[in-house]
Amino acid sequence: MPKVLVSDKLSKTAVQIFKDNGVEVDYLPDLGKDKDKLLEVIGQYDGLAIRSATKVTEKIIAAATNLKVIGRAGIGVDNVDIPAATKKGIIVMNTPFGNSITTAEHAISLMLSLARQIPEADASTRASKWEKNRFMGVEVTSKVLGIIGAGNIGSIVADRAQGLRMKVIAFDPFLSPERALDLGIEKVELDDLLARADFITLHTPLTEQTRNILSREALAKVKDGVRIINCARGGLIDEAALYDALKAGKVAGAALDVFVEEPAVNNPLFELPNVICTPHLGASTTEAQENVALQVAEQISAYLMTGEITNALNFPSISAEEAPRLTPYVKLAETLGSFAGQLTDSDIKGIRIEYEGTVAGLNVRPLTAAALTGVMKPQLQDVNMVSAPQIAKDRGIPVEVITREQQGAYESYIRLTVVTDKQERGVAGTVFANGKPRIIQVKGINMEAELTPSMLYVTNEDRPGHIGRLGTVLGQLGVNIANFNLGRVEEGGDAIALVSIDGKLADDQLATIGKLEGVKQAKALRF
Repeated sequence: MPKVLVSDKLSKTAVQIFKDNGVEVDYLPDLGKDKDKLLEVIGQYDGLAIRSATKVTEKIIAAATNLKVIGRAGIGVDNVDIPAATKKGIIVMNTPFGNSITTAEHAISLMLSLARQIPEADASTRASKWEKNRFMGVEVTSKVLGIIGAGNIGSIVADRAQGLRMKVIAFDPFLSPERALDLGIEKVELDDLLARADFITLHTPLTEQTRNILSREALAKVKDGVRIINCARGGLIDEAALYDALKAGKVAGAALDVFVEEPAVNNPLFELPNVICTPHLGASTTEAQENVALQVAEQISAYLMTGEITNALNFPSISAEEAPRLTPYVKLAETLGSFAGQLTDSDIKGIRIEYEGTVAGLNVRPLTAAALTGVMKPQLQDVNMVSAPQIAKDRGIPVEVITREQQGAYESYIRLTVVTDKQERGVAGTVFANGKPRIIQVKGINMEAELTPSMLYVTNEDRPGHIGRLGTVLGQLGVNIANFNLGRVEEGGDAIALVSIDGKLADDQLATIGKLEGVKQAKALRF
């Protein structure tokens, strides 16, 4: 039974979800704050469910000897060392949609509060000033709302803003014209948005491309009297430049839920009367906290129990429907990779994976990851499906993936080719009705072989008597043959024997086989 640690405060309902799915769970909501204690116990767990208090550092990951998955209840994963987790083969998941509505509603709330100066008017009224004429607001109806980032949250904001009869324009390089049409918004370039928008709201991740997207230069281009809302990430706005624009009246007001440094204390923006500040409340509703907790528990349970992968940040998703269909092909891909990897003695210069027929229509990214795992595992024992693609990238190994419709006799097959300085070695296989992987071709030589835990691979010249001599020598060495599979290019040409054996060949036994007349290569394979 897999075991999960909940190291932050999550809903008790999430704990019950783990139990209902057959997952053992330890609910220790204050443990995440104690780095030393977490380091001490993390090796016991297959899964880790967290919020923002737990810092999953490289040191923690190194000590997590059994950890397979980290689930963050929420969207931000700044507290997880994703590169370290990836290299260790640990899947990192988040719950990007559990707080989308809540964050969008908070942005709309801040926009309306900004338009009507509600927080300052509230403070004034409580101070018994009754300054009715001081707080002259603006309507949002018929105003232009510029959205930077029209993803999940941005699209919800657009929908709510249209309900307020606003004109919505959006800047998002990944927003297709068709999607913009569906949303009823106008896709524009950033400069156009800056020049036209009465209100600007940000809903984009913080990346090197989006950092300070509202820079000093950008703020100089905005429409006079614009109001800016940020419920996304601190760092999207140059805070010093925003301060100056607010002081100068270029920007009429700003409502900020996020800041460059958090917790935000003594921020110069706090001094300005035309700024509304909240302490990162975008996801802070009862419904959102419950949603993300339940979602992360379901995702971690599904992965540990069935292999389903949802909202992973370092691995392609595998749906519940895909998992059963992919499983036999994942096994085949990894086996082909292992076959080729065990036969490769020189540096790998490239890997080519071809998917033909039915398998080409599946989600081949997990299959490619499995194939790379198989290729690299003989040299890197701790590599797995999560870390393999990154390791290949780090080592500069190009991976070519080809998909095509059925062309040959097999309804579905995978061919993997490893390119080295010396040669290209290809191996192909398929999955039969029983779900077991079969080799159907090695080095261009057709053959059919079921892969077993221990096998002997022999390449030789096709000469009379060779098979008999090989069988005799194996018998003399005390090696029991379970199955014998043969293939050749042509009479007298290159031939291959793939022999299933009981037990494991010793080095001296393999050396004896390699000395047989006509043998070019003898290799012991383990699967």
